[in-house]
Amino acid sequence: MKRITVLFVSLLATLNCFAWGQKGHDVVAYIAECHLTPTAAQRVAEVLGGRSLVYYANWMDNASNTPEYAYSKTWHYMNIDEGETLDSQPRNPKGDALTAIAGIVKGIEKGKLSDKEHFDQLRMLIHLMGDIHCPMHAGRSTDLGGNRVPVIYFNRETNLHSIWDTALVESAHNWSYSEWQWNIDRVTDEFAQQVQQGSVEEWFEQTVRIAKRIYEVTPEGTKVSYDYLNAMTPVIEQQLLFGGLRLAGMLNALYGE
Repeated sequence: MKRITVLFVSLLATLNCFAWGQKGHDVVAYIAECHLTPTAAQRVAEVLGGRSLVYYANWMDNASNTPEYAYSKTWHYMNIDEGETLDSQPRNPKGDALTAIAGIVKGIEKGKLSDKEHFDQLRMLIHLMGDIHCPMHAGRSTDLGGNRVPVIYFNRETNLHSIWDTALVESAHNWSYSEWQWNIDRVTDEFAQQVQQGSVEEWFEQTVRIAKRIYEVTPEGTKVSYDYLNAMTPVIEQQLLFGGLRLAGMLNALYGE
């Protein structure tokens, strides 16, 4: 029994690294791709070997579970415990999403990466910008980002992290990633520029505030149904849109003229 418990805890720790599910990350990547300048789009395509941002949007989730990239397992999130803030929360010595993004941006800006390093760093950046806009990736370490908060999702036993990764996104709109972009990315250039203002830390603090509200309205055992889905769909739409616009702004700054 002890061995089973250890394995279960290890599995939860692994699950804590996944955000939005494949669809959500694809949406963020495609929105970003639609807002790249021509120069940035060309340079990004060169680094990615001609592939799109969407093609690599979920690469890091798989890569982090391989020996070569195991060091990045904790990079997908930054837990903020109850009563803590971004400034007061102790940082994970193994790394976190904000530290990883800062390091990646700095490395690309310096321009001294090998082609392989640049390829890996850009693929990670695409994914991590989606992660920091997923509310449960700003969740509490005490419950593994909501993995230990049981809920009932339309009569199915699951947990808070899981429904915010995938279930809510798929239930909100049964769209492809391109349909998501077409329907929610109807913004002016002025609006996009406004969303792109601020620092990565400020963007993440917005996610932290959303996460705190989600915890308040979703205690253990919550029966999630249509009322909850209707209330949270605008939050999902906002976070996917903001993640895509901000990723575009970052890539335009890194690779634009």
